Amino acid sequence: MRVYGMAASGNCYKVQLVLAHLGREHAWIETDSTAGATRTPAFLALNPNGKVPLLERDDGRVLAESNAILCYLADGSPLLPADAWQRALALQWMFFEQYSHEPYVAVARFIRRWLPADHARHADLPRLIERGTQALDVMEGHLAQHAFFAGEAYSVADIALFAYTHVAAEGGFDLVRYPAITAWFDRVRTQPGFVPMQA
Repeated sequence: MRVYGMAASGNCYKVQLVLAHLGREHAWIETDSTAGATRTPAFLALNPNGKVPLLERDDGRVLAESNAILCYLADGSPLLPADAWQRALALQWMFFEQYSHEPYVAVARFIRRWLPADHARHADLPRLIERGTQALDVMEGHLAQHAFFAGEAYSVADIALFAYTHVAAEGGFDLVRYPAITAWFDRVRTQPGFVPMQA
């Protein structure tokens, strides 16, 4: 199994983290999307959408989209709940991550970390901070009442949300405002097999 990814990307880190928790052997192929590595003919032949992460099985089949990869890899493990309701809760939070969280928290981080200070996209930061803060507020409210996102057990939902939330300060978000989220960070980091994001 080969995984194409950029180590500093939260979406790619999700895949690294689930593989580490599960102890799954794989080859990591560092693919720097900021340097055009996902726009080469060879990569586009694997994923016409030109994005990482991308999982390639030994039989040649490929799977894109980070949260789809998480569900595929975690299938049959405690990280993907077997109970239909608990699994739906995990998926609910994973959809929340992709639609209400990642487009703001991750994009603000990208702009501040990878784009020059005079880039026009810096004008987007106030709106991104506002919408990302709304997502963090929702998470804080949930975690004030629950240890994890899908019931009371660690799951792919936590992996999906941890990836960009724990580096949200790089996007300009004040995580000191969120004691329940920061306590959750500690719970995630104590899970067996946890590995930190590689900068």
